[in-house]
Amino acid sequence: MTIVRSLLLFALAALAEIGGAWLVWQGVREQRGLVWIGAGVVALGLYGFVATLQPDANFGRILAAYGGVFVVGSLAWGMVVDGFRPDRWDVAGALICLVGVLVIMYAPRG
Repeated sequence: MTIVRSLLLFALAALAEIGGAWLVWQGVREQRGLVWIGAGVVALGLYGFVATLQPDANFGRILAAYGGVFVVGSLAWGMVVDGFRPDRWDVAGALICLVGVLVIMYAPRG
């Protein structure tokens, strides 16, 4: 159950961070305005909070593993929201990152 909780928290953190960054991007680069930027800043703040809810108490481990989730989530966000089509190297890199997440977070430790 702890692993499932951790994975759900990673997914929620990715949604908040990637969504927040996308909102800021839209507000600035696509000139959608301060409301979009403000919503993005709020979402980015929520990301920081969600990361603290992980069951593991090691900040460095959590953020290192989250990096892999961020990579995969960013590619998925781009596909769903912006119509991005990853190539085989994007997919290979994302799979490598996911293996890294599993090793860093869930490898047995004595």
